[in-house]
Amino acid sequence: MKLLLDQGLPLSAAALLCEAGIDALHVGEIGLSAASDTEILQKARDDEYVVVTLDADFHALLAVTEATSPSVIRIRIERLRAQALTNLLITVIDECEEDLDRGVVVTVEPNRIRVRRLPLLS
Repeated sequence: MKLLLDQGLPLSAAALLCEAGIDALHVGEIGLSAASDTEILQKARDDEYVVVTLDADFHALLAVTEATSPSVIRIRIERLRAQALTNLLITVIDECEEDLDRGVVVTVEPNRIRVRRLPLLS
């Protein structure tokens, strides 16, 4: 599992995830801090990353384009510090790893995790 953390998430979470054995990069580490959501999705698709974001636009872009990849994890819990985000993502990966490998959007809320298979069709 390879994670690409979007702007708005703690940069230090990528290092903590790596320490936990998860291949993770932050967009700021690879010169994509000012990249558009479309560019980030393409990078994730090309390099087989799962995007982790706070931004609902990624789900919308996947729906509009009827894309089957990459998987996206949207965190709907605000102000998570790096360690809390790391712990949360480890839990999400444990629960959803097979789905994430197949192409899904995951929405993580304080009390639940929702998984929808790609492509997102109405």
